Amino acid sequence: MALTDAQRLELAEAQSARAETRRPTVPALEKMLFEALPVLDHGFVRVIDYMGDDAAVVQAARVSYGRGTRAANEDRGLIRYLMRHWHSTPFEMCEVKFHVKLPIFVARQWIRHRTANVNEYSARYSIMDREFYIPAPEQLAAQSASNRQGRGAVLQGAEAAEVLDLLRRDASQTYDHYAQMLNEGEDGQPADPSRQGLARELARMNLTLNTYTQWYWKTDLHNLLHFLRLRADAHAQYEIRVYAEAMMQVLEAWVPTVAEAFRDYRLGAVTLSAQMLEVTRRILAGEAVEQTGSGLSKREWRELMEMLGRPV
Repeated sequence: MALTDAQRLELAEAQSARAETRRPTVPALEKMLFEALPVLDHGFVRVIDYMGDDAAVVQAARVSYGRGTRAANEDRGLIRYLMRHWHSTPFEMCEVKFHVKLPIFVARQWIRHRTANVNEYSARYSIMDREFYIPAPEQLAAQSASNRQGRGAVLQGAEAAEVLDLLRRDASQTYDHYAQMLNEGEDGQPADPSRQGLARELARMNLTLNTYTQWYWKTDLHNLLHFLRLRADAHAQYEIRVYAEAMMQVLEAWVPTVAEAFRDYRLGAVTLSAQMLEVTRRILAGEAVEQTGSGLSKREWRELMEMLGRPV
């Protein structure tokens, strides 16, 4: 992912600015401010601003006046208790604002998380950049035969080459037509003075979903964790998962104790239904339990066996 000269200049100006504050800051995250973490071929994630830290979560849970003098292991224990028992309010006391550059189809999946403040680049006001997401060959996969939302085997040889060629040609052609309809030169003047050009808000409809857009995305820590629990999961679509993985780097720099508890109790954990728990207890007691007498559907049985690492 290469930044444009204008983006590099903007970041350099922002990094050179200094402001004195009496609020708590996190040195590890301060170093990451304005740093663009590359994602996919042209995308990135960067932190614009944040509020709070691990201590702010603890402070909110105890409703104390200051940062407190309790030992670090006590604070860690409290954060892990809050995470373990799904107490969400203390995590809502911290906030973070990201600048994200991402393909439109990823943005449309992402926006389903209706728990953030979002302001997207306006194609009604500005002209979209000529940048498209073209998957790496190892990400070109056939439709899964067992999962309507998933991928199967990776495409090979001539078929993979044809798909990549179609993606490049279609994106380039539609952008060429977009630019033709706009009829605007780099100076903002008509490229062809004999034509008026189509309004930007109409011309944008012709762009492909792999065109890159940008937005500011601000959320609290609780809702960020919910987003990451779903999108940093191994089953999430690759193109949004890599953004979540970049944001995990931010989380670990910002609130390392929360990040540790999150990995232990969310990302690395499983949830059992009451019936699954009962079957697990029967198995631990030495009973030979079969799916037909377990009270679980075939799908639930398969999921439980996968959780327990047992052959189906």
